[in-house]
Amino acid sequence: MRMNGTDRPAGSAAPTRRRIRVCYFNTWARDLEAAKAYVARAPAMDLTLFVTDRHNPALLQKARLDCDWYAENTRCFAHLAHEALEFLPAWVCGPLSLVELPRAPRQAGEERWLVTMAHQPQSLGAHAGKAFELLARVGVRHLFYAFDEASRAMPCFSAIAPLLNVLIHDEAPLDEKSTVTLKANCHRIHRSWVANVVPFAVPFNESPEEKILFLGSQLGLTPHRLRQIDFLKKKFKDRFSAFHDHSIAVADREKLNRFKVSVCPEGRKFTTPAMAQTHTDRPFWSGCLGLVPVSEDSKIGGRLQELHNAKLILRYPHDDLKTLAEQCERALAMPNDERRRIYEHFNRHETVGTVVSNAIASASV
Repeated sequence: MRMNGTDRPAGSAAPTRRRIRVCYFNTWARDLEAAKAYVARAPAMDLTLFVTDRHNPALLQKARLDCDWYAENTRCFAHLAHEALEFLPAWVCGPLSLVELPRAPRQAGEERWLVTMAHQPQSLGAHAGKAFELLARVGVRHLFYAFDEASRAMPCFSAIAPLLNVLIHDEAPLDEKSTVTLKANCHRIHRSWVANVVPFAVPFNESPEEKILFLGSQLGLTPHRLRQIDFLKKKFKDRFSAFHDHSIAVADREKLNRFKVSVCPEGRKFTTPAMAQTHTDRPFWSGCLGLVPVSEDSKIGGRLQELHNAKLILRYPHDDLKTLAEQCERALAMPNDERRRIYEHFNRHETVGTVVSNAIASASV
């Protein structure tokens, strides 16, 4: 049989790609609108309408950081791509506009998906189950990217579980009582949170400064972590910088690629069994930015060990300052071909858009 170089018989039609419309549920959003339009106006949004004390600058700053973080998720969903899928322009909606989603006109052959994450479905309170059931009845499929022990700590989880088409979760094991009602064909993926970065949006820096950035947060600034910061300051002097504010502003992330190395906390200070196996997203978007991630191996479990085994991150044992210094030196000495391999892997495989598009492609039709 004559072939045309695409593994199809000559003259045969290419397989029809599924047409997917994703709508991202974002509690900072008001109207049902185009995702790209929302992302464009998000930086100028008046957040005093969303906070309990509009005169508290610290509260407004945290609101700004959180709003921008979820806006960046929205940007990622506006740039979804998969070889087996045709993604129509993405939408975003909030709790007040969710009801508009099933009413909006569909294009021919359009598969409509609602994407929710974290504990945001709980913003609908006791109405979450009924709201998502209505969407399911009119053919809106539901992907929930859960973290922070949603099956145990989010009250509406048991109500929405029977309605899910895809469940991505870092919590393991899931709460059996809450998940027993999951549909048999619900596509379940055990995967932690990754990077809310559009792949390759930040170019690879061929000549970064030979410096280390500690990339933490106020929440994780424990005595244990402070000992490491003090040690690294004394060891590396002006080659070390520490950031431990609430979070890096999304708009400032690109500037971080001037550093060669990032020391990233994992979030493993959590005491609950499931959360002890998780981590923050910082090693992931550090890798996407071209920094070499160095991360503490404070507990056994989680995907960071797999990445370490593949030489995509560097790890050191819990509170082992000598090995921490050795791994930082190793990262500083890493040649560009190894750095680029890390950058390429994280951008191709460890971003939220890639995880979600692959999950939708694998979900049963």
